[in-house]
Amino acid sequence: MIHTKLPKIWYGGDYNPEQWDKEVMDEDLRMFNLAGIDVATINVFSWALSQPNEDTYDFTWLDDIIDRLHANGTYICLATSTGAHPAWMARKYPDVCRVDFEGRKHKFGKRHNSCPNSPTYRTYSERIAEKLAERYKDHEAVLIWHVSNEYGGYCYCDNCAGAFRTWLQERYTTLEQLNKAWYTGFWGHTFYDWEEIVPPNALSEEEPGDRSFFQSISIDYRRFMSDSLLDCYKLEYNAIRRHSPQLPITTNLMGLYKPLDYFKWAPYLDVISWDNYPSLDTPVSLTSMTHDLMRGLKDGQPFMLMEQTPSQQNWQKYNSLKRPGVMKLWSYQAVARGADTILFFQLRRSAGACEKFHGAVIEHVGHEHTRVFRECAELGHELVRLSDKLLDARVKARVAIVFDWENRWAVELSSGPTIDLKYVDEVHKYYDALFQQNIQVDLIGTDTDLTGYDIVIAPVLYMVKTGYAKRVEEFVHAGGTFLTTFFSGIVNEHDRVTLGGYPGELRNVLGIWAEEIDALFPDQSNQIQLNEQWGSLNGSYQCGILCDLIHAEGAEVKAVYGKDFYQGMPALTVNKYGAGQAWYVTSSPEPAFLQGLLGNLCQDRGITAPIPPVPGVEVSTRINEQNESFVFILNHNDQATTIALGDLKGTDLISGNFIENEATLPPKAVLIIVK
Repeated sequence: MIHTKLPKIWYGGDYNPEQWDKEVMDEDLRMFNLAGIDVATINVFSWALSQPNEDTYDFTWLDDIIDRLHANGTYICLATSTGAHPAWMARKYPDVCRVDFEGRKHKFGKRHNSCPNSPTYRTYSERIAEKLAERYKDHEAVLIWHVSNEYGGYCYCDNCAGAFRTWLQERYTTLEQLNKAWYTGFWGHTFYDWEEIVPPNALSEEEPGDRSFFQSISIDYRRFMSDSLLDCYKLEYNAIRRHSPQLPITTNLMGLYKPLDYFKWAPYLDVISWDNYPSLDTPVSLTSMTHDLMRGLKDGQPFMLMEQTPSQQNWQKYNSLKRPGVMKLWSYQAVARGADTILFFQLRRSAGACEKFHGAVIEHVGHEHTRVFRECAELGHELVRLSDKLLDARVKARVAIVFDWENRWAVELSSGPTIDLKYVDEVHKYYDALFQQNIQVDLIGTDTDLTGYDIVIAPVLYMVKTGYAKRVEEFVHAGGTFLTTFFSGIVNEHDRVTLGGYPGELRNVLGIWAEEIDALFPDQSNQIQLNEQWGSLNGSYQCGILCDLIHAEGAEVKAVYGKDFYQGMPALTVNKYGAGQAWYVTSSPEPAFLQGLLGNLCQDRGITAPIPPVPGVEVSTRINEQNESFVFILNHNDQATTIALGDLKGTDLISGNFIENEATLPPKAVLIIVK
């Protein structure tokens, strides 16, 4: 639990008073109190201010800010400032600057600009983290440590090349093992000396746009870079922990951010925190899926919403305002999915540089008489009334969807069979089919224990890692329902094809084998034709992108293709395996098919929704240790919507009203029914 000092949903966000004079900060503190803001994230990018040269550290400016915030009743999320190195460091030690994908050595500038394998960067980032921890470890206002900021970006410099070779030696031990794993007999790539291996970038194995000529090398470099940046985080984490043994430590993740494997990072974060920046046109269910993924990184532990904008971003192509009510609605959406904090970037809008048009609680006009401030204050006062009622309550799901970063890299680095296959899109299709039916879902990794679930869905499980097929077999044999899809079971963790017929190691549990894979053009489709009506599924449904041409070897054929030369071949199969069953969907179907299929599977397992689904209305439930249920009902529609509650009844946590039978929610409104 992160709320020992402040037992409520934390409310506030990133604050940079070092950019302002004392009078502005005085006014900010007054408005924080008006808005119910009780947490400020500070010192995120202030390394240069605290360390003006190699030998000097000056934290007096930070002492003043922390003390003034504390005197105002505002607590601190204290960052280590290492998200951007100082200019003097880049000039004196050029090794801290990255070499980019094109092979260009960078100068000082931007942020996230440090080479993760630079000895200089590692030394100084660890040192300043330790000095901060030593100085503020006992300060009553400090709630949590925030290491660096939004880790990301790869480097291809000589330091990284050398570290990559060391990483490979630890992973493979010998060049013989590496050559075998990487299949280097192809294109004359056999390596006879570790020094012959170079990073895969535009100068060697890759082209822009995730195009790789040697996927096994490219995947390992992504693993290595994710590990390298994690090592930087761990250096600071350990430096802080030496002086501050009790306070939690985190860094802000970025949801579906592709370059880092967050399941590998999660064990080293005391609490998951992440930054949520959907666009106006981002599907509601995709945002919910990302919240669920962040919750799933630590097996359902509540997470921190570290950043969201109160109004608009500045870095998207079209930076729309959040319409009235949307900021509050999306904030409660995060809480509904497991967030125990609501924090913004930023509390006061910057006056210069690239984030001067990024939204803030306090706008450039500098007073509280704005729509955005009024909405933020309204939410802040509601959170005070909610107090600690929701803290540490869990989302409990019986359905899980597997999300694997390494599999994602492999799928999208693949040379063929189609450029239209996007891993996140396919995962989202299955998530959305359940979301539309108010079925709660966990997003899990390939190391997550499966035994607590009734249904496990693994869309496009192209890469099957060592031991995972056995775990799936054990899950199904014990009575679980497993579902996977086209383009699954193709390769092992080295992106080397498992010979003997697709789906490789999953062939036994699925009871099928795939002979060919057809890639359809964007304007092409096929049909999945049900052999007989099954629940709401009946007749024919569109499918596309890829079509696996499979043969049943023990599995029951539930549907077939409707056209082309493979008309009549299986399109949906189920294999009984022990006490459970394993399903295979051979193509990418339309939403109606997936809703029917997954709805039937849930019905068969007795998995039901808290209330009947209503278009545009989201439902999620959190349950506390006392077994109280908090059912969130969120109206994403632009009009008032009446919702039948069925057997659900209880007190609305926000209004205090007793609700039963049905409720009419205004547009963008929220109910939290306690039962």
